[in-house]
Amino acid sequence: MRKLWVAVMIGLSVVVVNGLALASPYRVLQTAKVGGEGGFDYVYADEGGRTLYVPRSGTSGRITVFNLDSLKPLGEISNTSAHGVVVSPKSNHGFSTSQPIVMWDAKTLTVIKTIKVSGSPDGLLYDSFNDHVYIFSHQAPNVTVLDAVNGSIVGTIDLGGAPEQAATDARGRIYVDIEDQNKVAVIDVATLAVVADYSLDNKGGTCAGLSLDAKNDILFVACRNPATMVVLNAKNGQVLTSLPIGQDNDGVVFNPNTLEAISSQADGTLTVIKEASPTSFQVEQTLTTMPGAKTLTLDAQTNRLFLITAEFSLPPATAQTGQRVRHGPMIAGSFAILVVGK
Repeated sequence: MRKLWVAVMIGLSVVVVNGLALASPYRVLQTAKVGGEGGFDYVYADEGGRTLYVPRSGTSGRITVFNLDSLKPLGEISNTSAHGVVVSPKSNHGFSTSQPIVMWDAKTLTVIKTIKVSGSPDGLLYDSFNDHVYIFSHQAPNVTVLDAVNGSIVGTIDLGGAPEQAATDARGRIYVDIEDQNKVAVIDVATLAVVADYSLDNKGGTCAGLSLDAKNDILFVACRNPATMVVLNAKNGQVLTSLPIGQDNDGVVFNPNTLEAISSQADGTLTVIKEASPTSFQVEQTLTTMPGAKTLTLDAQTNRLFLITAEFSLPPATAQTGQRVRHGPMIAGSFAILVVGK
């Protein structure tokens, strides 16, 4: 009888261990050193075109393009010092946040035109609702809206603060986190006007990442000070909860296939938050990646994440709450793409 009891307990233990393993399945699958000089900010996966765009900034600025499945180099868009990239799957046109904006054919990587805009282009968003591209700037105008078909300027929007990341519900609303005002601005795309501001109710500040569960109308706002993920109802701005994340966040994605919001931090961590229900959320996993891997992109076809970073000659200084992680000079040839998945 005692042997049977021990066997049952061992079996239960295995189930529990396996259950925990299944609840926290992410790991770094690949670290591909692709090298190259220049600064880096956002990374972008064009799922339909199966390409990965890596903008580099500075005097050697260019946009390097890789096969999303193999990471084989496909080419580059030269002479473009950019922060971010988006691609319209409808028009197959790509756009960069550079000055001027560069517009290209996503199939051939041939530059179509450049677009002079005001402000200082940083983040950007593609909205399938009307095939428009939203260019975000900390300086006025905070938003410049482009037609993805011909690259013409549709209009501008004053957000009254510094925008970071944005998300669309593809039904006529866009949500933008305002870094210096600890709020989320809601844009009506029909009028190009701010129709609501959602306060974070002191649950988080210096918000840098934002993603959306469009089906359930849930916003995930990643903040640096304090380092928390603030979860809101996208319909009315009600704060549902806040959860701890790593230091110095600069991006978050939501995977509708797994109901997970995943944030990346410059301290070298990835935080996975599970949406158990539209009112229940929990930290599922904290994964160690690499210092400096502060932004990410999702390939929802494979449920894989892509991050970019490099090795540095000096280790990063320990980040205090609300402060940025500082690194020494980049080691030549060390720039890498990290692939994270199950």
